Amino acid sequence: MFRLSSCLFAVAALPFAQPAVAQQKFENLDRIDSLVAMTVGANLGEPGGPVAPVDRRLRLAACPATPTVEGPVFGAAMVQCAALGWRIRVPLVAGASAAASGPLPRSAAAGRFNRAAASPAQRDNVVRKGDPVQLMAGNAAFSVSRMMVADEDGAIGQTIRVREDKKSAPIFAQVVEMGLVQIPGFKDF
Repeated sequence: MFRLSSCLFAVAALPFAQPAVAQQKFENLDRIDSLVAMTVGANLGEPGGPVAPVDRRLRLAACPATPTVEGPVFGAAMVQCAALGWRIRVPLVAGASAAASGPLPRSAAAGRFNRAAASPAQRDNVVRKGDPVQLMAGNAAFSVSRMMVADEDGAIGQTIRVREDKKSAPIFAQVVEMGLVQIPGFKDF
């Protein structure tokens, strides 16, 4: 009788134990925020630190080991779990080295994806045909990127064609800076 009641209790408790297991199958995003801040040496919103916390809508599989953080690479920290194969990009506030010399210029403080007015000196081509470029889409809190190859020369602010390889269809992207282009139409929220 004792065994039967123990088994019934265990079966009855099973539905209540499942939410705890379900919470553990996703990566702790607070842990990722902390790892990024420790790696780059700056807190949220500080020059060189993350622009915003990792988007809480992300449902990354829980990494069995501590995720690795590299960066800054192209203005972001790269967080990855090699065991599971996922990788995310956390945008960083520009001006880590300029913070000691004073406030950021208005164009840098406005946001990385806003179009800045191009001066005559900036009209020089910063991307050449055949150069590898990083294609980005997103906003201040979330971004996605992919390595592409430029099909034509371009200056900051110009729209050029880029493609993944010679056989893929071209994508139109706007030149942001040397080695970095963005898909037009994405706005900061």
